[in-house]
Amino acid sequence: MSSRTLRRRLHHGDVDGKRQEHFDTLGLDSLSEPLLTDDDCVENKKICTLEDLWDDERKRAQFHWTFIFSNLIAQWAQWLANVVLGSGSILGRLLLLPSTALNMQNNRILPPSLSPLQEERLRSLRQRLEVPFDGSKVEHQDALKQLWKLAYPDRVLPSLKSDLWKEMGWQGSDPSTDFRGGGFISLENLIFFAMNYPESFQRLLHKQDGTRAEWEYPFAVAGINISFMLAQMLDLQAGLPSSSSGVYFLKFLEVDEMAFDILFCVAFQIMDAQWLARRATYMEFNDVLKSTRAQIEGELALEDISSLKDLPSCSILR
Repeated sequence: MSSRTLRRRLHHGDVDGKRQEHFDTLGLDSLSEPLLTDDDCVENKKICTLEDLWDDERKRAQFHWTFIFSNLIAQWAQWLANVVLGSGSILGRLLLLPSTALNMQNNRILPPSLSPLQEERLRSLRQRLEVPFDGSKVEHQDALKQLWKLAYPDRVLPSLKSDLWKEMGWQGSDPSTDFRGGGFISLENLIFFAMNYPESFQRLLHKQDGTRAEWEYPFAVAGINISFMLAQMLDLQAGLPSSSSGVYFLKFLEVDEMAFDILFCVAFQIMDAQWLARRATYMEFNDVLKSTRAQIEGELALEDISSLKDLPSCSILR
């Protein structure tokens, strides 16, 4: 079987029985799990869900008393330097040095005090992240249908179990089996992308940019992985994000309650650009996603960025 045939199967969703039989003989891992996996989260060939990761984080947090005390010391040192001695004094700058070292240890910083608006929006976002996709719910079924209509406005809507869904980049004929790591929010993210940046959505869906790989990433499953990656990167499993990216994100969340959805669109655009720049193929998807995360973290840390729409990568979304 040629690699071109493989690309057509993953990208365009060839559905005749013979081609599916040939595909199965390759012995590739199923895409019903998120493509991005952490070796620490694989046990007995089972990949952790987002909820599993959150539980692990909560358990580990119970043993982090030393980190909590170091944060208290850092807060005291910063207050003493800024208020009592003044950060411009020599002694003040000396006191700030250990404070900064404590704050940035392991890329963690002291989470700021939240405004009431930030608290409300963060709570709402965390509630969205905790909703699993449920194919038996009419609301979730309707959302899938809405995504199809946005993706293919001139085509007939297929049944909820149809091989036509493979053309969008779902692994099988039933999209509901591909949501294990991303949850319902990943579907909401895809719908937001299609509604707010339709030109970019269609361009990525149909792989119109650049010279494409023979073995392409599946569009819909890639979107689920991006949602999953962003939730980890922004430290949204914590009571209050303390990763540098998570703290930066809180500022943007106060500006726009749809900040997570906007960042999803930016991340998808970055991922596709990284894919083309690396001349990547399907088996390199995880590496591309890691590079995507690194670029997002860098852009979030840029100065003079007042909203996510000011990010460099957001300017090319249409």
